[in-house]
Amino acid sequence: MYKLYYQPGTASFVVHWLLIELDLPHELVLIDFSSNQQKSPEYLKINPGGVVPTLQIDNKNISEFAGICMYLVDKYAPGVLAPLNDHMDRAAYNQWMFYISNTVQPTFRNWFYADEFGTPELTKNITQKKLEAIFTRCNNHLNDGRKYFLGNQLSTVDFLLTMIMRWSRNMPKPADQWPHLGQLATKMKQMASFKTLNDREGLTDWD
Repeated sequence: MYKLYYQPGTASFVVHWLLIELDLPHELVLIDFSSNQQKSPEYLKINPGGVVPTLQIDNKNISEFAGICMYLVDKYAPGVLAPLNDHMDRAAYNQWMFYISNTVQPTFRNWFYADEFGTPELTKNITQKKLEAIFTRCNNHLNDGRKYFLGNQLSTVDFLLTMIMRWSRNMPKPADQWPHLGQLATKMKQMASFKTLNDREGLTDWD
């Protein structure tokens, strides 16, 4: 059984979602951000970065949401939620997985923690422009008849992108207000696993 250290609505969201979608037995361990538990000595022994998610596999702890998702999908849904390693679409899959984790997610951190980067108002204004440019790029990518982000087949990229769109829900212009991103969000939010995820994490603000 897997053990997921999580905080509702954070980057652990997508790992929890895939555990449900893939019907994998798992235990949830809540890390309480309100008490700064993620920085406690006990948790730092599990994840020295002091962040979530952490997934415990056979008493070994791994972190980084995109890496965890790629591991789970390659092991339990190869060729279904991710192209196989020798398939020509794998390069595009890797590109977008790393783009979301290395470019999009850190940009959102600037939005949520603007007070750490100088003048909060200025930081938010700059970050908003960067995120809206990201949403435009992703929306344009979907604008050539794709049903999902990589084409006609659902992939892990769609799960990650849906989490990212949820994070934007309180921005002046949320990501799902871009038409093609909005269509993708609607499809993903209709999945039974998404509804189960929200119920388990007690989330009602983007369902």
